Amino acid sequence: MKRFIFALLSFVMIILCVSCSEPETYKTHYDSEISLNEQTVAQLGVYEPTENIRSDDAAPLNFEKQAGMWFTYMDYQNILNGKSEAEFTESVSERFKNAKEMGINTLYIHVRAFNDCYYKSEIFPKGEYYDGDYDPLEIMVREAHELGLSVHAWLNPLRCQTDAQLKALDDSYLIKKWYNDKKKNGTYIVKTGDYWYLNPAYSDVLNYISDGIKEIAENYSVDGFHIDDYFYPTTDETFDAAAFSESAGNDLSSWRIENISKMVKEIYSTIKEENSDLLFGISPQGNMDSNYTSQYADVKAWASESGYCDYIVPQIYFGFENESCPFEETADSWKSLNTCEEVKLVIGLCTYKIGNEDKWASSGKDEWKDTSGIVSRQAEYCAENGLGIAVYSYASTFSDTIKDERTKLSETIKSNYGGEQQ
Repeated sequence: MKRFIFALLSFVMIILCVSCSEPETYKTHYDSEISLNEQTVAQLGVYEPTENIRSDDAAPLNFEKQAGMWFTYMDYQNILNGKSEAEFTESVSERFKNAKEMGINTLYIHVRAFNDCYYKSEIFPKGEYYDGDYDPLEIMVREAHELGLSVHAWLNPLRCQTDAQLKALDDSYLIKKWYNDKKKNGTYIVKTGDYWYLNPAYSDVLNYISDGIKEIAENYSVDGFHIDDYFYPTTDETFDAAAFSESAGNDLSSWRIENISKMVKEIYSTIKEENSDLLFGISPQGNMDSNYTSQYADVKAWASESGYCDYIVPQIYFGFENESCPFEETADSWKSLNTCEEVKLVIGLCTYKIGNEDKWASSGKDEWKDTSGIVSRQAEYCAENGLGIAVYSYASTFSDTIKDERTKLSETIKSNYGGEQQ
């Protein structure tokens, strides 16, 4: 009884001391202020602010061993379109918690897929599934950082909208002005299939892309930027015939490769000018030759020279038995290419093939149907070779049909990819 009374009196004294002290404030990621005294009383004398809530002037949060995951714009159709801010926040929080529990530490969040945006922008129109007044990216950054997850803003710099979408845009948007301009339509922006694409041969286009990067970097505490393999959309010579004829180039392929590398360098330098600690990553095709023959992406330079990117994520979505690009052999080729210490190699893995026929794998087309644990074995290979990993995508990984495979992959990630920050 005496012990109980003593403990009770001690507790009361602590509360009295706390309530009489001068209030101190802790600045959260979104400038809101939390009274330490209020928190202390609420938590019965214990205030332990999570180290994952960052102040606006804190350094970007990134990890020495990256375990990434792609969150695509397609998910917004279910979790953002027609949803309230509270509903969206709840869905995002659940997804990010699932990723964290799986061992993921870095999120590639799709913020611009078709020259549109899923954040507040003065440059780009809202994305197809963004119909609310709240700011999705602000919420996603906040929820991710509270969990200690890194956020890389994933965008497609060249791919634009359809004819119908462009015609529906307000005339104030620069892309609409180019669309309506007889000199810019067909040069600055070019239609391929159902979509229009920006032509990277023009400095005005590169400035437009840079302005989009700056807008995000200045207004959101993202930890990095990320682009994937949407470079030149076609090998058709008519795509940029006017620009090529005006250039000093004599080889179309080399000229296009130079244009894409110039764009990549422009993105890199723009990011570093805003904050040198922000990371920039590129995710090209896993088949090295296809990068050159179909998209004019000089991945050899990007992986072996500084000034292009901080990390490169080849999409090696191939099984071990893939006839033309077997996983280990392909990953080894990328590893041999990655000779620049300033550029980290992260291997892109996929879960959408699990249980399905891989029709492009020739003799290995049934591997994903007949063999279990493929992706977890691939993650293990990457860990053994000191490489990061990134998993495409959240939606396919958390499908109910691959629960056992997800568990195996999670165990591998958690045992090999810790939380050591850069």
